[in-house]
Order: sequence, then C-alpha cells, then structure tokens
Amino acid sequence: MSGSQSKSALSVAKGVDPPPAINPTLARKLGSRKAKDYGKGEIVDGILGGDRIVLSRAITLVESSRSEDRQMAEEIVEACLPHSGSSIRVGVTGVPGVGKSSLIEVLGMHLTDDLGRSVAVLAIDPSSQVSKGSILGDKSRMEFLSANPRAYVRPSPSRGSLGGVARKTRETVLLCEAAGFDTVLIETVGVGQSESTVHSMVDFFLLLMLAGAGDELQGIKRGIMEMADLLAITKAEGANRRRAEVAKREYENALHLFPSKRSQWYPRVLLCSAAESDGIKQIWKAIEEHDCQTKANGYWRLNRTEQAKSWMEETIEYELHDTFMASPSVRRLLPAMESRVLAGTLSPFSAARRLLDAYRAK
Repeated sequence: MSGSQSKSALSVAKGVDPPPAINPTLARKLGSRKAKDYGKGEIVDGILGGDRIVLSRAITLVESSRSEDRQMAEEIVEACLPHSGSSIRVGVTGVPGVGKSSLIEVLGMHLTDDLGRSVAVLAIDPSSQVSKGSILGDKSRMEFLSANPRAYVRPSPSRGSLGGVARKTRETVLLCEAAGFDTVLIETVGVGQSESTVHSMVDFFLLLMLAGAGDELQGIKRGIMEMADLLAITKAEGANRRRAEVAKREYENALHLFPSKRSQWYPRVLLCSAAESDGIKQIWKAIEEHDCQTKANGYWRLNRTEQAKSWMEETIEYELHDTFMASPSVRRLLPAMESRVLAGTLSPFSAARRLLDAYRAK
C-alpha cells in the first residue's frame, strides 16, 4: 500500500482517552474501603454522625442480595431504628414523563434553601427485565439538588419489585432518618397496578398528573386516586395552563365520588410548574397541613404502626420466597417443571403444587 493510500479516510484515529468514572481527587478521599470493611459500630456511628459516605455504603449493604451481607445489614437497621421515625415521608408517583424528578428537585431546593430542611430523595429506577440492570439516571436529572449540601439523592434499582419501589426502600428510609434527614421524598418508578405499595411506607401520597392525557374522565387508576392525598397537575404553564385548569375542575369533581379517608383529610388538586417554580410552595403547605392534622387526630401514629406491621409481613414473604428458591429439592425439580409449563403439558398451578410438595418434603 502506498503512502497516500495509508492516509485514506478509512483509517482509524487513535481517539481520546475517556475521562475517569469518578473524580480522581474524590476517589482518593473516599478510599477503597467497602461497606463490609467497616465494623457494625463504625457504620452506625457514621450514620448517626451524618457521614454521607458511610450512609451510602450502608445502603449498598442493605440492598445487597448476598446472604453474608444480610446479618450485618439487619443489625445496622436495628441499631438505627431508635434514631429514626421523625421525618415527614412523602411518596411521589405518576406516569412516566409527568415530571417527577423535575418537581422533586424544585421542591427539594425550596425545602433546603428557603426552609432550612434536610432532604433525602430515594429515587427508584426500573430494572430491565432482560439485563436486570438500571440506568440510575435520577441523580443526573436532579443536578442542582444532588450538589446541595443539605440534600442527599440516592437512586436505587427496582430489581423487579412490584409497587414502584425497591425491595429495601423501607430500610433505606430508616437509615436516612437516623442520618438526620427530616424530610424523605420517595420517587417511584411510575403508575402501575401495584404502585400502591409506596402508600404503605409514607405519610403523604402525592400523585402527579398531566392535563390532556385522556385520563380525566375515566378516573385514572382509581385505586391510586383513592389513596392520593394531593393531586398535582404538572407542566401547567404557557399554552398548557388552560388545559390544566380544566383538568383540575374535572379531578375535583371526581374526588367527590370517592369515600372519605380514615385520616379525615380531604384530598386537594393543585396546579404546578417545575419549569417556572409555580405551585411548589402550595404543595409543601398542603403536606405540612396534612402532617399537623393527622398528628392531632391520632391517625399519623396509627398509620406508622400499621406500616410497621406491613413491613414485617412483607419481610416474611420475601424470606419465604428466597428460602423456597434456594431449596436443593426445588432447584432440582424447577427446570423440568418450567420446561413442561412452557411446552403446555403441565399447568402452572400443578407445577407450583409439585414444587411446594417437594419443598415441604425436604
């Protein structure tokens, strides 16, 4: 090949080396220690002292599926339990694209900068059913809040858990409260049939809606609307403001058809715009009013007690499932049962029954 040919447009340039995944200075500061390298007492002291690095690694330990991490994680949560429970827990849900991350960032900045509160955001990202991985992009979307010294943003993968939240979200809430955060915002994956799980771990349930999405007159996800303490119609700015006002009236009329809440709180409908920071203060005012009312009438304590019971029952279900799937007799029989179910020669009910019988006979 001649010299002129070797310089053709088809030759590949060396390119530019990619930047490191983490700031080298920060990497040296963090060190190479993992959560398991810390003692339990050291982790607990770090959490109670508000150490963000230790808190993050403790959450990673709690979220771990490794059996050897489970005992220490439980001990850490148990030690932090007496120091938790004093925050306002708010669940934020809505269809994908409704603007959950944008609203949470503006609300979080209002709470930290204007009201001096400390905010922990637990953002749940959907996990791929194929790769089982998650993008965990919420921290990038909340650019300003993530850099706020009074805020802590923790994205976590759902890992197939139903309810729009991760399996260990409850434990993470307790750790954040023990670390001193007085407000915990839980951003769910998005409205789905089992999205209501988040309702069983928060004090206030905020449902975000879009105007003109075709849901106003069909009582969108009725079960979720019945649990919502506040409906906020997002992106109510510019040409969309008029549509949002119409949707607000329709939702208000729909709420009159729902039964009254045990909390004696009557749900409201508000308009908001994260882009213009409009309606954000009104949303937080409603949350504070709900907090005062439910603490005064005793519902707040009753709700927290019922949530603790629900947490126990969920834990039992998870543990039973894990124990069942780890059983040698089940693991031996499972491939054959799956093959027959896929081939249509055995019903799923019969296959499940045989697997349960094998488990009980171990």
